[in-house]
Amino acid sequence: MTVRVFKAGFFSGFAHDHQISAPIQEGSFDQTNPSVQLRVDARQLRVVDKDVSDKDRAEIQQTMLCPKVLDTERFPEIRFHSTTVEHVADRKWVVHGELTLHGQTRPVNADVTERNGHYLGTAELKQKDFGITPISLGGGTVKVKNELRLDPISWLDSLPYVKSLSFPHHR
Repeated sequence: MTVRVFKAGFFSGFAHDHQISAPIQEGSFDQTNPSVQLRVDARQLRVVDKDVSDKDRAEIQQTMLCPKVLDTERFPEIRFHSTTVEHVADRKWVVHGELTLHGQTRPVNADVTERNGHYLGTAELKQKDFGITPISLGGGTVKVKNELRLDPISWLDSLPYVKSLSFPHHR
């Protein structure tokens, strides 16, 4: 799964957006009662920005995992479990669920599309909803936006034992 973090602020032209790799550690899909569960080890998140030096990437990584942001020592897991799956169009669903991040659980919806037997999902969330204050530098002239995008989430493909399951067309 990829997490996209965007820049903001008056001098944001001098900053850059961030791309974070968030490998799914474990997950399950129940076809009988459509549901999805995922777990990510927050300590395994990796900054994969291409347009920064190795030194800058390491500093961004350290900041992301530190107590001021994700605090991965206190909150080592990120979890999602669906509560309902809503069929909205041909090969399109909204997966309603709860995301636990930074020790707080909040509702999150993922838009899911099936393409060539693969399920791709996107979701947006706000850091502040999970008790995280977005990083701000230079008195707010350069900062990270509150909104994050998980994009694309190819969650079912990430589960080794799930390759050919499908969501129901009516729910």
